[in-house]
Amino acid sequence: MSEDQKKQLEQQLWNIANTLRGKMNADEFRDYILGFIFFKYLAEKMELYANSILKEDGLQFRNIDDTTPEGAEYIAAIKEESLDKLGYFLKPNELFSEIAKRGNSDVEGINNFIIEDLQKILINIQLSTMGTDSEDDFDNLFEDMDLNSTKLGKTPDARNEIIAKVLSHLDKIDFKLEDTELDVLGDAYEYLIGQFASGAGKKAGEFYTPQEVSTILAKIVTTGKTKLKSAYDPTSGSGSLLLRIARQVKEVSNFYGQEMNRTTYNLCRMNMILHGVHYRKFDIKQEDTLEHPQHLGMTFEAIVANPPFSANWSANPLFTSDDRFSQYGKLAPSSKADFAFVQHMIHHLAENGTMALVLPHGALFRGGAEQHIRKYLIENRNYLDAVIGLPANIFYGTSIPTCIMVFKKCRENPEDVLFIDASRHFEKVKTQNVLREEHIDKIISTYRQRLEEDKYSKRATLAEIATNDYNLNIPRYVDTFEAEDSIDINAIANDIKALDTQIANTDKTIADFCKQLNIATPF
Repeated sequence: MSEDQKKQLEQQLWNIANTLRGKMNADEFRDYILGFIFFKYLAEKMELYANSILKEDGLQFRNIDDTTPEGAEYIAAIKEESLDKLGYFLKPNELFSEIAKRGNSDVEGINNFIIEDLQKILINIQLSTMGTDSEDDFDNLFEDMDLNSTKLGKTPDARNEIIAKVLSHLDKIDFKLEDTELDVLGDAYEYLIGQFASGAGKKAGEFYTPQEVSTILAKIVTTGKTKLKSAYDPTSGSGSLLLRIARQVKEVSNFYGQEMNRTTYNLCRMNMILHGVHYRKFDIKQEDTLEHPQHLGMTFEAIVANPPFSANWSANPLFTSDDRFSQYGKLAPSSKADFAFVQHMIHHLAENGTMALVLPHGALFRGGAEQHIRKYLIENRNYLDAVIGLPANIFYGTSIPTCIMVFKKCRENPEDVLFIDASRHFEKVKTQNVLREEHIDKIISTYRQRLEEDKYSKRATLAEIATNDYNLNIPRYVDTFEAEDSIDINAIANDIKALDTQIANTDKTIADFCKQLNIATPF
């Protein structure tokens, strides 16, 4: 698929999404359109897999009549195989295209009211997994899609009409699932999530990290590796960071994540499945990561995160005996959980692993408990590998400048910490600052080669950081000061005198004209 075709598909999906908008906000119609796309994906995947099983018998899945003994036997066999391979099952009459056609049928005798049946199908997808290995991965996936909500229309018929229209538009789009080399739908899904984020204001940060930042984090934690045993995101959002890691290596054996927001947790699981991540290869949990961690006892080779900036947390004194925090002697302040996330992630970092997370700049220089934790990480553990300053206004919902902190337990360069100031390297697009490919490449090449460049990067020794009392504010290490041109005071004074002379001459000329015209002078 060419770039133009890809953009055309993305625009088609966005136009269909706006069919649903009505009076709903971005959060609400996002859940519906992404849910419908996901249902279409599951149905098409189901049909492709079933047809591959039936190929030898010369049958098509959608043509099987499960009301006959022979048809029921075929369906039972396909269901067993499908639950093991795909993790779910759909009957022929539950396929997306069948529902879309019926909802838009004007043939007499065909009931085109599909809302009730569609709601049952979405529930049946979940029910088909009960008692199987995939049960947790499909549990309540469609719970945010209330097809009887008045937000879709005031009357049942109005709701049915808009839903049928959306399904019809989606049914006409070919997601090219047969081509396993392409991830057309995955790319389009990511595009839509990004579009919703751009219109969601402050809430966008709850579920989406801009692709440019995701790419930087993913490239950092995969440096020097082609395969990963595990990748983990403790604040997984829509899963975009984990999926970005997968693009940087040949294989990630397992993905792990935790997300507090229920709707975003559902979106993350959908996103993983839709990108072809097998249900056995991901383990996404829903809970507060700091208060109720779900992956204790596990370590991961690559860890990425974009935690909520300076969020509140309990900082309960009981956590001083928690293995994640006990060795530091102090907890992160209750009003700023930034370093609580750092401590949590380091606890889960494998000895050969790399972790990278986005934080507000305040985490680099604030005093008190945060300074104490920074000192412990650098002086006692020597885990801090790099600090990268990003431009302001690149995240949705906040214009503050941010940074990336990189940690390793076994550092290849234990004698210094690399500081990169990329805050001035961006392109302004409307009201948003954007990192282009060349900006990302410069950050990554500088990090991987640990290059020093005037006004851009510097390797600071541990002694130098200690001298700065573990203040990691980037300008302390990367001097970006631009000296202004020297000013010749005498030349300026002479210019002023010359101007005074010109003004006096002009005034005299005007006075002469006024005298000739026999009118008063203006001064």
